[in-house]
Amino acid sequence: MSYSEEEIAKLLTDKFSSVTVRVQRKHRVWLDSPREGFIDVLNYVHDELGFLLLCTMTGVDDGDSFRLIYHLSHDCGIVLNAAVHAPRENPVFDTASDIYKGGVLFELEARNLLGLTINGIPEDIRYPLPDSWPQGQYPLRKDWNVPTTSTEENDNG
Repeated sequence: MSYSEEEIAKLLTDKFSSVTVRVQRKHRVWLDSPREGFIDVLNYVHDELGFLLLCTMTGVDDGDSFRLIYHLSHDCGIVLNAAVHAPRENPVFDTASDIYKGGVLFELEARNLLGLTINGIPEDIRYPLPDSWPQGQYPLRKDWNVPTTSTEENDNG
């Protein structure tokens, strides 16, 4: 079944009082959800509203928090951007890969590039970073500095 952007927004806000939804423009809907209940929201948009395809996922360092945005599409052409936030001091999320199977690759990227904890994904995969990448170095964090090597220190000192 197809819905308009406004119908999707109303269905979501009626079903989940904790979410905020806005229609950005034709074919674009944005949803913000607290961590608690986010997987329930994703199950609903998948099973009940028909957003069956995860196009991609974006991980964002907002400074004092982190955000994951799941970009979901419907056959009617609407893209739902479903965002969930976590504070910087506790960047823990639950996986959506039980709903969107291919999402595990995007979540691995978020874990390894931003240093997030995502419950339910494999612990032993370093994708997309090489196995030799230093532990605790997260290159997409705003406060990340490129580590210097002893050769660079000798050249500069």
